[in-house]
Amino acid sequence: YKNRLICSANGGFTMKRITFYLDFISPYAYLAFEALPQSLMGVSHRMVYKPVLFAAMLKHHGQLGPAEIAGKREWTYRQVLWQAKQLGIEFQMPASHPFNPLPLLRLAVSCGDEQGNTNRFVTQQIFNHVWHGGADATGAVRFEALSQALAGHVKADPEAAKARLKANTDKALQAGVFGVPSLVVDGKVFWGLDSLPMLREYLE
Repeated sequence: YKNRLICSANGGFTMKRITFYLDFISPYAYLAFEALPQSLMGVSHRMVYKPVLFAAMLKHHGQLGPAEIAGKREWTYRQVLWQAKQLGIEFQMPASHPFNPLPLLRLAVSCGDEQGNTNRFVTQQIFNHVWHGGADATGAVRFEALSQALAGHVKADPEAAKARLKANTDKALQAGVFGVPSLVVDGKVFWGLDSLPMLREYLE
């Protein structure tokens, strides 16, 4: 137990804060999101979900996305299907991938706080929209239905959401993030689904 809490200067204890940078376009981000509760079970922490635009990060670093590289695209799809099966996570590829995730990202941020953070419920609903059922992730009818389902959670107007998403992406880059999913704690970046065991060991 004592290894799971960090002593603060005043003699009390504080939880480690983890920032989870994600983009709904990433199957690895979805799988990591679903795997997190089990991966960190029993480890005291506070998770903050922060949507970012992965494409802007790729542009910043002068890179192509996995789905934009022949061979790597096929490997990515094969691997995530296998990983989902191994983890027991419901998973179906959307009808078209890659797709433009901006509307989904801005919807998520519009439901978040002033720092651009979203809660687990909203994040889950949007991930499910993309990775459950094999439908078109950006179809107008489906997006409208999702927007209506989350209407009660909206706190920011479109312009504010646009600005917060950009700020989130800028913060990720400043933190040294180069891909999604990335989990940042104590200034250290843990990148990818396969980094979760490493993250747990660090927290312990």
